[in-house]
Amino acid sequence: MAERSVLCVMLGAPDAAVCEPLRALGWCVRAVGDLRAAARALKNEDFLAGLLVDAPVDDDAYPEIDRFLRLHGELEWVGVFDARCVETPCGRDLIIDHLFDHHTRPVDAQRLAHTLGHAWGHAAVRRRCSGHQGPRGDSPFIGQSTAARELLRQTRRVAKVDAPVLIRGESGSGKELTAQEIHRCSRRASGAFVPVNCGAIQATLIQSELFGHAKGAFTGADRDKRGLIEAAAGGTLFLDEIGDLSLALQINLLRFLQEKTISRVGSTQSIPVDVRVIAATNVNLEEAVAAGAFREDLFYRLNVLPLWVPPLRERKADIELLANHFFTVFMQEKSPQLKGFGRAAVAAAQGYAWPGNVRELINRVRRAMVMAEGRLITPADLAFEADSTPREPLGDAREKAERTAVWTSLEGAGRNVTRAAERLGISRMTLYRLMAKHGIAN
Repeated sequence: MAERSVLCVMLGAPDAAVCEPLRALGWCVRAVGDLRAAARALKNEDFLAGLLVDAPVDDDAYPEIDRFLRLHGELEWVGVFDARCVETPCGRDLIIDHLFDHHTRPVDAQRLAHTLGHAWGHAAVRRRCSGHQGPRGDSPFIGQSTAARELLRQTRRVAKVDAPVLIRGESGSGKELTAQEIHRCSRRASGAFVPVNCGAIQATLIQSELFGHAKGAFTGADRDKRGLIEAAAGGTLFLDEIGDLSLALQINLLRFLQEKTISRVGSTQSIPVDVRVIAATNVNLEEAVAAGAFREDLFYRLNVLPLWVPPLRERKADIELLANHFFTVFMQEKSPQLKGFGRAAVAAAQGYAWPGNVRELINRVRRAMVMAEGRLITPADLAFEADSTPREPLGDAREKAERTAVWTSLEGAGRNVTRAAERLGISRMTLYRLMAKHGIAN
């Protein structure tokens, strides 16, 4: 990141009177002419502050600007526009919901540079508090705790060989993410990564889904079809919830692991398949073997390279980092004024046991991003009481009532967003956010 750099998005005519004085005052200014170019610049470069110049804020243009700024709310934005913009509903929404500050023309370069300095410094402090680590490359793995670093070290080691891997861990702890990291770091990274949830496929279909079928194998089989194992050829097959496989399928899978060939359902032809198998489970397979529910020979075939994914409660140092990551991932779902997590929310999250692990964290963060009304997420927004016990989640009835209210108001206002927002007693921006949340087009 360049020192004191700013992304200048000029949505009107190019204006050197804005950029050149800032450069003369020591700012590194990256100027672009539209939102698409701005999105590309933000993807490839790192900025803390943004300058939005001459935004055409009317009913037609505002939704696109609103979406862009919600997606890039990690920057502090300063606006520069004509004074008449303040008199329009869209202009007021833009200022209140998205901007750190704004200036009206004619531009005073010294005052503008002073404002940008405050915005840049504020964003820098927030970034340090959020644990932002900069670009992580293509790795899906997130974590700085001792447990996370040890898992990553083991993951990188097992990625170097082609032997089967058995990943164990509680539900929601990140077993599939670990498998993806193994694939990404292996010589098979250019091949396909094919995930299969063994517990989600119907028992009557899983044989055909895994191994494929020949034409005429059963009613409706009007052509040859390759299965998921063949689809992973040259890459990695990830078998999640391997403990849910029937004993009959376990025999077929064992044969494939031994011979590296498969036979499609309804065919006697053997097809060689070069694929690496990574399996995962949240059950004790040793107990399943003792109970006769899982084949011992298959267990040993899969358990060549065992990995354990620690639960989230054992990697508390990663909670803030993960929460901020998911805040960025789901940026489009949040209210524009929401900037991140308050320290009380972080403390409550770090004191919670997380029985649902990372999956529960994702759900709580997404809910908080929609429901939070302030600039920072609070413990209550994350559904934590003062003692960090979770509240009951919002029911489907509330979601349905909210959607019905939005739809009815829009219809009653002839699809006019401004009038519909007034009928609901909310801002236009809030109405746009609710429309996006419920998939209601204007």
